[in-house]
Amino acid sequence: MREYLLTLCVTAAVTYLLTGPVRKFAIVAGAMPEIRARDVHREPTPRLGGIAMFFGLCAGLLVAAHLANLEPVFEQSNEPRALLSGAALIWIIGVLDDKFELDALIKLGGQMVAAGVMVMQGLTILWLPVPGFGSVSLTAGQGTLLTVALVLITINAVNFVDGLDGLAAGMVCIAATAFFMYAYRIWYGYGLEDAAPATLFAAILMGMCLGFLPHNMHPARIFMGDSGSMLIGLVLAAAAISITGQVDPDAMNLFAGSEKAAVHQTVPVYIPLLLPLTIIAVPAADLVLAIVRRTWRGQSPFAADRGHLHHRLLEIGHSHSRAVLIMYFWSGLIAFGTLAYSVNSASMWIVLVLVALSAVGLVLLLLPRFTPRAPLWAQSFVPPRYRRRSVAASVEDAQAARTAGLNGATAVGGRQRFLSRQKVDSSR
Repeated sequence: MREYLLTLCVTAAVTYLLTGPVRKFAIVAGAMPEIRARDVHREPTPRLGGIAMFFGLCAGLLVAAHLANLEPVFEQSNEPRALLSGAALIWIIGVLDDKFELDALIKLGGQMVAAGVMVMQGLTILWLPVPGFGSVSLTAGQGTLLTVALVLITINAVNFVDGLDGLAAGMVCIAATAFFMYAYRIWYGYGLEDAAPATLFAAILMGMCLGFLPHNMHPARIFMGDSGSMLIGLVLAAAAISITGQVDPDAMNLFAGSEKAAVHQTVPVYIPLLLPLTIIAVPAADLVLAIVRRTWRGQSPFAADRGHLHHRLLEIGHSHSRAVLIMYFWSGLIAFGTLAYSVNSASMWIVLVLVALSAVGLVLLLLPRFTPRAPLWAQSFVPPRYRRRSVAASVEDAQAARTAGLNGATAVGGRQRFLSRQKVDSSR
C-alpha cells in the first residue's frame, strides 16, 4: 500500500505544480476560446490542463518503475507501456483540439487509433466471466472490438460530463477510488498478480485528478480541455480492461465445485469485472441520453447542446457548486454501492443503506433552493454561505438595509424637489 500511496502523491504533486505554468502557457498560446452558447462560465478560461495531467501520469509511472514492490509490474507485463503509448496519442489529439477545435470525426478516429495501439501491445480483453457459462475465451477479433468499444465509450462519457468546474475530475476521482479498492482487494486479497497493473493505473488516475482539482474547482482558473478529459477517460478504461480481460476469475477459488457453479455463485464479486461502466454510470447515462436526444432531433450525436444532466440541474435552480456535489453524490453512491455489494451480497443492510441514500439524493434533487447550514462547531470550516447568522448580526443587517432605504428615498425626494424648483424658476 505504501508504494501505491507514494505513486499517488508524486502524481498529484507533479500535476498540481505544473498546472500553474501550464495555465500561463495556455494564455500565451491563445488556448482561451470565446464563450459558447452551451458554456456556463462567464469569462474566457484557458484550457490545456491535460498537459499537466499527462506529465503527472509520466511521473507516476516513472516512480512506480523504480519501486521494489511495483517493479515486477513493468518486468512481467507490457501493459504500462501500452497505457503510456495510448495516453500519449490521445493527449496529442486533445492538445490539438484545445487549440484548433478539431472535427468530431477526427477525434473519434484518433481515439480508435489510441485504443488499437494499446491492443497491439497486449492491453486487451482475453475472456469474460459469464454467469452460467464460466469464463468465455474471446477470439483476437472479438477481444479487439470489445476493447476498442470500451475505450470509446469511456472516453466520450467522461468528455461529455466535463461541463462544470471540477465535475469531470471529481467524478473520475471517485470512480478511480472505488476501482482502486476493488483491484487492490483482488491483488492482495486473493494473491492474483494480474490485478497489479489495474491497481497501479487506478492509483495514478487518482493522483492526476487530485492534483488538478484545486485549480479546477469553482470558479475554475483553468479547464482540463479535451487533452485532459480524454486522457483520464482512457486511463480509466485501461484499468477496467486490464482487470476484466487479464484476471482469471476461476483463480480466486472462492467456491469448490465446477467452473460454472463458481462463476454463477460469485456473480456479485464479478460485477465490476463484467460491468466496469457501473463505475462511471452517471457519465455513461449522460452519454446515452445525449446520443438519443440529438439523434431524435435529427442532429449529429457529436453536436453540442445544453441538455446534459449538469445543465438540467442548473435549470431547475441548483447552484453551480450544488449541481457538482449532487453529481458527486450519485457517482459515489453507485460506485461504492457496487463495490460494497461485490464484497458481501448477502448482507441486507447494504441494500437498505443504498435505498436510504438514494432517498436522500432524491430529496436533494427536489430542493434546489435549500441552503444547508453547518452546526456551530463547524462554522470556521465551511464557506461563509453555509454559516449560521447570529440574531444580533441579522438585526444589524436589517437596520442597515432600512437605513439605506431611507437614505435612498431621501435622496430621491431631494432630487425631485430640486428638479421641480428648477422648473418653476425656468417658467418665471
